[in-house]
Amino acid sequence: MKLEGRVALVTGASQGIGHACARALARAGASVALAARNQQKLDELAAQITAAGGKAAPFVVDVADEDQVKAAVKSAIGHFGKIDILVNNAGITRDQLVMRMKRADWDAVLSTNLTSAYLTIQQVIPSMLKQRWGRIINITSIFGQMGQAGQANYAASKAGLIGLTMAIAREVASRNITSNAIAPGFIETSMTASLSEEFKQQAVKQIPLGRVGSPEDIANATVFLASEEASYITGHVLNVNGGMLMG
Repeated sequence: MKLEGRVALVTGASQGIGHACARALARAGASVALAARNQQKLDELAAQITAAGGKAAPFVVDVADEDQVKAAVKSAIGHFGKIDILVNNAGITRDQLVMRMKRADWDAVLSTNLTSAYLTIQQVIPSMLKQRWGRIINITSIFGQMGQAGQANYAASKAGLIGLTMAIAREVASRNITSNAIAPGFIETSMTASLSEEFKQQAVKQIPLGRVGSPEDIANATVFLASEEASYITGHVLNVNGGMLMG
């Protein structure tokens, strides 16, 4: 699964799954545009990738801001010449029972997790159409498939991302552009680090493989979907959850 000559844009690249995806894509040979809000973390990641012989450049952006998304994508294309692969990974949580959830927390999660994907896809599509090749990969969640108490906003945003993935797949398939989603299960990241040890132990009991996943598990799936080997897969949701949800 070699990606030499390809250019990937990864949102939420400063940490967790996005960080792992960026490094994996670079190892496979892609040049990587690193997008997130934290300049320092992006600079550190770019330096790591460059030191390992890869190519990367940081682009500071709040993906919930349409003007910033447009500017960042324009800058990335200006720097690398094109974008072949888009990984929509940026995401936040604002957990609360729906009866107590504030409208601002609903809007923030939907804007960052779902609307941002629409914005980035819209901006990179012209580059992909021009070369008649593209890979759109949206990082959704197992909770977008099965729901989760206290996460109505998060689950709705991730379920919406699945619908968006399929709609885009139908729109651009004739131009040799694929659109797929990856649905992680319980992954060890900073987002899950704050959960209680009791909750984690209960979660592991629901996972047939008996362990939580790593960001690298998601990164490996991302590289596959970005590769030529996945050229006949589109509109698909790839479950990477240790068997926590089947069917």
